[in-house]
Amino acid sequence: MSTNTSYVPGLEGIVASQTAISMVDGANGRLVYQGYVIADLAEEMSFEEVAFLLWEGRLPTRAELEALSLELAANRSLTQAANITLDALPSDTDPMDVLRSVVSVQGVEHRLAKPTIPLAIHAAASFPTILAMFHRRQLGLEPIQPRRDLGHAANYLYMLNGKESSPEIVRALNTYLVLLADHGMNASTFAARVIASTESDLISALVGAIGALKGPAHGGAPAAVIEQLELIGTADKAEQWMRDARKRKVKFMGFGHRIYRVYDPRAKILKEMCRRMNPKFYDLATRVEEVALQILHEEHPERPQSTNVEFYSAGVLQAIGLPREFFTPTFAVSRVAGWSAHVLEQSANNRIIRPQSEYVGPELRKPAPLAERG
Repeated sequence: MSTNTSYVPGLEGIVASQTAISMVDGANGRLVYQGYVIADLAEEMSFEEVAFLLWEGRLPTRAELEALSLELAANRSLTQAANITLDALPSDTDPMDVLRSVVSVQGVEHRLAKPTIPLAIHAAASFPTILAMFHRRQLGLEPIQPRRDLGHAANYLYMLNGKESSPEIVRALNTYLVLLADHGMNASTFAARVIASTESDLISALVGAIGALKGPAHGGAPAAVIEQLELIGTADKAEQWMRDARKRKVKFMGFGHRIYRVYDPRAKILKEMCRRMNPKFYDLATRVEEVALQILHEEHPERPQSTNVEFYSAGVLQAIGLPREFFTPTFAVSRVAGWSAHVLEQSANNRIIRPQSEYVGPELRKPAPLAERG
């Protein structure tokens, strides 16, 4: 009875929009932001510069960067309603649920506003504050107020820990934020664009994106990588554990990607960072990586599989000192720049996103009277 013969599960390979924001070249292992290869941005540019690039389509001048940094710093404080909401949430709430709830309240005053860069700045500035304040409350500590003299990455770490982090740690978090800031039409970005296409507001689109990122199939893998490595224990046990795990249909965390058929370019950068910053993790992870790729190739030699960004993200975020339940929320601290850029782009040249579905239900039938249904 179906009228549609072009169903593609998961929309794999379907082009849903045109974008100038980023390009994921899966065949050649390239990620490009607005014409710049990610490797040229990752360890040289600040997150603030990359956010400007995604929003404006070009790198900022010195004066523009200073202005953006000041705007981000000025918008870090939470509204009274957001603080009340944060106080009301139980300390064992999933931090992604905290982020989703408080972002929604924080943006109430802008709920009817057309998406703009100032609103994107306001949202991006608030994400670290929400997470850091909740983390402090979880620990029974007083929240640390944001500092205007610190950059985006440095301030986030300061509010989490109550002290300034070393330049190496700040650089590492900054690089992570740059690497994860955008990545084509992933699930959370698609969710944001669908919401934006209805002419809803920026905050609603961001809240939808946060909900999508929370799913373990999208943003939840870095913490799971740590958990799996802890189960393996040591490099000499890796092969036996992993082969036994596959017999039980256990998934290897941090491997495979819908788009990449070669090594994820972000993972290359994060792997080198792990080598420098987290050698214990690196030694085990490289052996696990070697075994995982061998087993995956044995199982599906026709299907190229490689390490994805989440595998070595776990080691970097661990070295930075983030609690593992804050790995995915910190992903959101980065990706809010890309989400906002896509909402702005969708709003500027909008057509509501309305795909079709293929009906696979019963053939046409007549409803029986209640008395005949027993």
